[in-house]
Amino acid sequence: MSRKIVIDPVTRIEGHGKVTVHLDDDGNVVDARLHVVEFRGFEKFVQGHPFWEAPMLLQRICGICFVSHHLCGAKVLDDIVGAGVRSATPITRTAEKIRRLGHYAQMLQSHVTAYFYLVAPEMVFGMDAAPEQRNILGLIDADPALMQRVIMLRKWGQEVIKTVFGRRMHGINSVPGGVDKNLSRAECDRLLNGEAGLPSIDEVIDYAQDGLRLFSEFHRKHRSQVDEFATVPSLSMSLVDADGNVDYYDGVLRIVDEDKRVVRDIDYHDYLDHFSEAVEPWSYMKFPFLKDLGREKGSVRVGPLARMNVTTALTTPLAQEALDRFHSYTGGAANHMTLHTNWARAIEVLHAAEVIRALLRDPDLQNEDLVVTPSASAWVGEGVGVVEAPRGTLLHHYRAGRGGDITFVNLVVATTHNNAVLNRTVRSVAEDHLVGHGEITEAMMNAVEVGIRAFDPCLSCATHAYGQMPLIVTVHGPAGDVIDERVRS
Repeated sequence: MSRKIVIDPVTRIEGHGKVTVHLDDDGNVVDARLHVVEFRGFEKFVQGHPFWEAPMLLQRICGICFVSHHLCGAKVLDDIVGAGVRSATPITRTAEKIRRLGHYAQMLQSHVTAYFYLVAPEMVFGMDAAPEQRNILGLIDADPALMQRVIMLRKWGQEVIKTVFGRRMHGINSVPGGVDKNLSRAECDRLLNGEAGLPSIDEVIDYAQDGLRLFSEFHRKHRSQVDEFATVPSLSMSLVDADGNVDYYDGVLRIVDEDKRVVRDIDYHDYLDHFSEAVEPWSYMKFPFLKDLGREKGSVRVGPLARMNVTTALTTPLAQEALDRFHSYTGGAANHMTLHTNWARAIEVLHAAEVIRALLRDPDLQNEDLVVTPSASAWVGEGVGVVEAPRGTLLHHYRAGRGGDITFVNLVVATTHNNAVLNRTVRSVAEDHLVGHGEITEAMMNAVEVGIRAFDPCLSCATHAYGQMPLIVTVHGPAGDVIDERVRS
């Protein structure tokens, strides 16, 4: 008799999801799916609002990667008013550096949260450890000194965000054509030198290397487990600069194959010419893919692992040393080992800290040339913005009428891009850990969640739906039987 294994909810991720694993009569995996079971609909309810409100409204999609949504929306606004990267009057270097500073601060604090709070428990205690141990409290008991450093590192990242955007969460700085505030020398020095309860930048860079140290130790002890866990080949995509290296704020979308050969370079403004989105009845998350390659071959991986696959270099010395070791491990080929995403994430924490140090020392942050004001004739009324969010490539696309009201919004978030690879990862782990092992244990099911957590998915950001949302109300009796069910389309 066929069986279905349900993991509901998937824990230690942002948002609500479940996994179903379908087995045949012989216990073999027929299918495995990650179901996104929440719906939020931001694309629809922001329509009718003035376009300048979009970066404020749409950052409330998420309490983790709100800076990415804010900046992505701000880049769209630049396009709409005629101050985008294609325009004759793009934003100033000062404005871009201030935006980048906030962006890298969020990269640091988000990655630290994902790495240590959500992923590290399995590194320290193992996938089969008791649930009451493999969590943040268990880590604090096991290594209080390390976790104190982690908390201070995350706090420092949040302080940089607050300094740039005015608040630790859902702050505002970016406006059409630039930013509304620079940073004083005193604000920068406070973050560089530290103060009571806040580390200095040198301490931050030391703390930022804890992730690499932890992964190295974990990998040394469990090399085969780490390397063989859910190796899922895919295309990799990231923003790159003119030299072909990852750029977290702007650039061209580059897609590479398993041998790191460039499959395509795309001006992100033209994304609709290249990507389509499939839908499934069992999930509110869509499945983007390259039109000419089809749904399976044309799906892409984004995020830390993809970015380290795409880039050949990083701009900071310590992160570059770590990247060289990362690349040499696979002999220059693309890395598709799911748990190596955590290695890539640790490299990015260090890179972000080093970039922030350079930006805080940059005197351009004190300049007053914050906003450009294009002429009325420069109005475009449509824009596309892309940034590399912590979880991967994030795209916003808006259209606005001449009166200023938003008429169209499309969001393609990192977790949506990863949807196909995520589902293939779920199936790979299910086939390796749930088949032929007799009784299904909690530890076996946790292995499936470990595969999902490696992507640090943000299901709240990724939930959209095609067509009308049904409302289903089911009434169950005391014995669990269905008494009545009503459906409103």
